[in-house]
Amino acid sequence: MWNLLDDEGAFPSDAARPAPAQPSNVLSLFETVEDDGPMGWQERALCAQTDPEAFFPEKGGSTREAKKVCSGCDVRAECLEYALANDERFGIWGGLSERERRKLKRRVV
Repeated sequence: MWNLLDDEGAFPSDAARPAPAQPSNVLSLFETVEDDGPMGWQERALCAQTDPEAFFPEKGGSTREAKKVCSGCDVRAECLEYALANDERFGIWGGLSERERRKLKRRVV
């Protein structure tokens, strides 16, 4: 437990107290999309708060759980754009499986 009192039982002076550390993630709560850099969307992705194994199922495994998470995610479009631009070959990205992303790329080209 922290000792808030000095050796004499009194609160230390404000000058002796170190400034409280600012958590680095506080700023990210107030940044705009333009301010968070090209990969900042990943910090806001719901999958970052979920079991990553759901997004990389074994061959033939269910993608239902991952797609359900993606359906409510605010950065789904950015995620899919990243996966298509970087030719991600594994996992669920932007709510689509590898097969679905390949099919989408063929339709666009």
